[in-house]
Amino acid sequence: MVQSKSKFSKIEPYLYLLPAVILFGLFTFYPFFKTIVYSFGNTDTAGRLTGLAGLANYAKLLTDSVFLKSLSVTVVYSVLTVIFSMFIGVFLALMTSEKFPGHKVFRTVYALPMAVSASAAAAIFNFIFHPSIGILNGILGTKIGWLTDSRYALISVVIVTVWMNIGVNYIFALAAVQGVPQELYESATVDGAGALSKSLHVTLPCISPTLFFLLIINVIYAFQQYAQVKMMTSGGPDNSTRVLVYEIYEQAFMYGKFGYACAESVILFLILLLLTLAQFRLERKVTY
Repeated sequence: MVQSKSKFSKIEPYLYLLPAVILFGLFTFYPFFKTIVYSFGNTDTAGRLTGLAGLANYAKLLTDSVFLKSLSVTVVYSVLTVIFSMFIGVFLALMTSEKFPGHKVFRTVYALPMAVSASAAAAIFNFIFHPSIGILNGILGTKIGWLTDSRYALISVVIVTVWMNIGVNYIFALAAVQGVPQELYESATVDGAGALSKSLHVTLPCISPTLFFLLIINVIYAFQQYAQVKMMTSGGPDNSTRVLVYEIYEQAFMYGKFGYACAESVILFLILLLLTLAQFRLERKVTY
């Protein structure tokens, strides 16, 4: 009896992990490896594998102007989104880290975009950017087609994404700023440091682990954007907002090229993997 209890105690921790392992296996690892297999094959319009294509799908990617355009658009979109989302979120966190009359109202307003879904935000901004009845053109006194002109479409989608991401960046940055020891600020004050100097030489170095975390999740999130593009521009005009995830969606579910779309998905995974590894190389500059 004692021996059976001893054996059970050894396997008991793994039994608690079993449900999570099953769920991850079914909905994460199995689709991941299936995507890799399908990227080397041909499929019918129902997504069934009909034969092997070797490296043909990957070779075609190198000469596909639409894919290369979507890749360049994704890079520009991601860079702009990450820079402005993090900068604005951290800046607002620094501005509202101290208590002042009405500070809770400002904190609530700045964190509010976090509670808005991508589809709802896209629907709201569709009205704001509307060329004839839009609020933005009404304020500026212009008739710009923000979502129909290739010169402005990508910037418009970036604005929506930045607005949506501010909340997450603000919440994490505010929590990190409030965790900075007050003794450091007092020492800086004794040394004659001003508010800007304290922010640059005390606050930012102390919250660098949080900034590092935000950088990683912002990059991953930016490369995986889809909803805003689908609802606002459908990749247009002239493919100016055709990000990589929308390109994958269109190849798979509109053209039925599942094998080709899987190859694009693998490329997206490799890009995110390399970017994440490169960011972890920067971890040595993070202050813990």
